[in-house]
Amino acid sequence: MGVAQDIAATYRGPGRVVQRLLAEGPREDRALVFLIAACALMFVAQMPRLARQAHLTGDELNMLMGGALMGWLFIAPLVFYGIAYLTHFVARLFGAATSPWSARIALFWALLAAAPVFLLLGLVSGFVGPGVQVTLVGVLWLGIWLWFWGVGLWQAAQGSPV
Repeated sequence: MGVAQDIAATYRGPGRVVQRLLAEGPREDRALVFLIAACALMFVAQMPRLARQAHLTGDELNMLMGGALMGWLFIAPLVFYGIAYLTHFVARLFGAATSPWSARIALFWALLAAAPVFLLLGLVSGFVGPGVQVTLVGVLWLGIWLWFWGVGLWQAAQGSPV
């Protein structure tokens, strides 16, 4: 399946999608593409909020976007690799049969699959501004991301290849 179809299928049954991704075998290139695509979408989601901030405060939009670009495309991937590796060790402490690669796939796919809701969060924060609406969409995104990540880790713990 294509990535867009897999993302849609993840909202219907995240376990099946992650199980299929894990069954394809360890491919670090695929994991890295999932992570970079998710971080790129999260950077794009920041643009409406940054444009609003630049308009209201008089800050330079290019500087704000440069900082967001640096954070989302250079720093965040390193942080997410660290989180995935830490997750693998914690899962091993509890007796799960995860591999570092399967923990990365679970986290990176959850980020990519939840990215459409993060894009909605960016639109709401840019057009509506701070308030209850942004909080509700943020909580929705966090819940969806944790759901996808938890189910992915569960699938990884069931017996990951390698």
